[in-house]
Amino acid sequence: MAQPETVETAQVPAPVAAWHRIAEARDPAGLADLLADDCVFRSPAVHTPQEGKALTTAYLSAAIVVLGPTLAYHRQWCAEGSAVLEFSAELDGLAVHGVDMLAWGTDGRLTEFAVMVRPVKALHELMAQMAAQLQR
Repeated sequence: MAQPETVETAQVPAPVAAWHRIAEARDPAGLADLLADDCVFRSPAVHTPQEGKALTTAYLSAAIVVLGPTLAYHRQWCAEGSAVLEFSAELDGLAVHGVDMLAWGTDGRLTEFAVMVRPVKALHELMAQMAAQLQR
């Protein structure tokens, strides 16, 4: 099987470009147009999928606050209707490494946003900070 290639900036699908703008600006306002009403968020910390635009917005908004100041995307792989984005961030001196997996419909709105994070110590810190942010 061939290795995926990094996507050139000019070839970035519109939903991925929109997510990058939201993450870079650290402004979740753009999520209203980007997320489908039935979008599902899959957290690295929560077993059950978080279903619906409202829950997905809450999780992504919290992530923008918690990870946003140090969030950096490094590589991405795109296919028809989906993409994987590799990222890093720092939380209280812990290096966070992970991937966001996005899927979208023909209308360009995200239908799924899944996150995987390593190492486990960083995941535990992320869980604590996300829980605090979600309770606000």
